[in-house]
Amino acid sequence: MNRLRLTEIFFSLQGETRSVGMPTVFIRLTGCPLRCHYCDTAYAFQGGNWYEIDTIMQKVHSYGARFVTVTGGEPLAQRPVIHLLTQLCNADYQVSLETSGALDVSVVDPRVIKILDVKTPGSGEVNRNDWNNFNHLLPHDQIKFVICSQEDYQWSKKIIEEFSLQDHCEILFSPSYNEMNAANLADWIVKDRLKVRFQIQLHKYLWGDAPGR
Repeated sequence: MNRLRLTEIFFSLQGETRSVGMPTVFIRLTGCPLRCHYCDTAYAFQGGNWYEIDTIMQKVHSYGARFVTVTGGEPLAQRPVIHLLTQLCNADYQVSLETSGALDVSVVDPRVIKILDVKTPGSGEVNRNDWNNFNHLLPHDQIKFVICSQEDYQWSKKIIEEFSLQDHCEILFSPSYNEMNAANLADWIVKDRLKVRFQIQLHKYLWGDAPGR
């Protein structure tokens, strides 16, 4: 099958990760096997429309951007996304994939920047983490922890140490929007001299919870 079910394709500023603030095309796939309690894209769980991969490529090209993010939902739940990612890389886009970490990332084109979202206890989906995915990360990839509480913070520190994650790639700590006080999280990171990148969701501070932003 050479098509994917999409909720939306839109052009905006990257709100997170290493390329925060960069104009980016977002391709949001429909469907996700997880139900994290803080999910801000539940509208992508169902519905959507089918698009041929060639049509998606034409739409991306129309924006004239260099950066492309494939997100969801959970993009890897639709296996043809692997072909889309490779097509985007072949077209010389800088491609990132936002994935829950619950599905196998070993099949992803190595040129793609994988953003692996480790599920903390506060997410409600901690048991869905596939720890084997850490073995398939490259130095340009990133590991993200969404922190909901001080308990999540302490748990995340232990996971970093247990799996020596700082030897894999860059680590991101993000406060759960409207749940975790961002300043408190920043203070804990500074106090512990934790070697992670603190980030907030830029798009939330600019546009709130509006879809397609």
